[in-house]
Amino acid sequence: MRLRQIEVFHAVYTNGSITNAAAALNVSQPSVSKVLAHAEQQLGYRLFDRIKGKLIPTPEAHELFSHVREVYDDVDRLRHVAANLKAASAGRIRVASTPAFGLEILPRAVATFRQQHADAIFEIETLHLDAIRDALLESRIDIGLAFDPDKRPGIKRTRLATAGFFVLAHDASVFADREMLNVEDLAGHPFIGLNRRSPLGQMLSDHLEAAGFRPEIIAWSETYHVAKALVAAGTGITIADEITARSTIGGDIAMWPLDPPLAFDISLMQRTEASLSQGTRRFAAHLGNVVHDMVSATSQ
Repeated sequence: MRLRQIEVFHAVYTNGSITNAAAALNVSQPSVSKVLAHAEQQLGYRLFDRIKGKLIPTPEAHELFSHVREVYDDVDRLRHVAANLKAASAGRIRVASTPAFGLEILPRAVATFRQQHADAIFEIETLHLDAIRDALLESRIDIGLAFDPDKRPGIKRTRLATAGFFVLAHDASVFADREMLNVEDLAGHPFIGLNRRSPLGQMLSDHLEAAGFRPEIIAWSETYHVAKALVAAGTGITIADEITARSTIGGDIAMWPLDPPLAFDISLMQRTEASLSQGTRRFAAHLGNVVHDMVSATSQ
């Protein structure tokens, strides 16, 4: 017997009539009669006798029902398990970000998202760009947030915002009365560089080299937040992305926009063929709004 035939037989047996079975299954009476007739034809015996307008189960039907009830109960449990898995999957959001976002944007986005979606459960990783790509392609995460990722097969990028760079110093007196700075203004100041292995570090290094600027490097940092902390401690100056510059993490510093501006994209990444859960799609949209608002705020 097919699953639909089991459902119809169970409904007719437990409800006592075609009419009541059709109502229980939310289908038409002819549909129930047709499925039941096909089941009897395949089985080779009648399941119900019509006596005085009533359907009376045959002995074979009574014997069959004892087994069908077990199957039907198993199918019902399976439906509940599937529904629970779907709900759990929709509520679980697996996201990774580069270190700068993991300290500033991502915590803010998660906190504000859960104010409206309290059932959301997050799995959060802080990874460098190459590791985010690997995690996406291996389906270990659903979405990634990164600075200026380049195109890679199998990964879809969605630009959320365009941001720029700021010069950071521990005190405004370092570049008094200046509203913007170009790289020539930085000559003679101890400089904290960002490792070229990161996309932004590579972009910034290429920009400085193209401008003919050779900074007096006194330290190299893996992340902008460490570089900013070194600046706040009075170690030197640096150039950092504007989100890190405005961050509450890393201490109080003075900042100036870089002139001419050097822009980069902040992008959401996902596997090209991935089908995101409803919860993940909602969070991705919310994350885009948070990124846009933060970048807009730094431009004011």
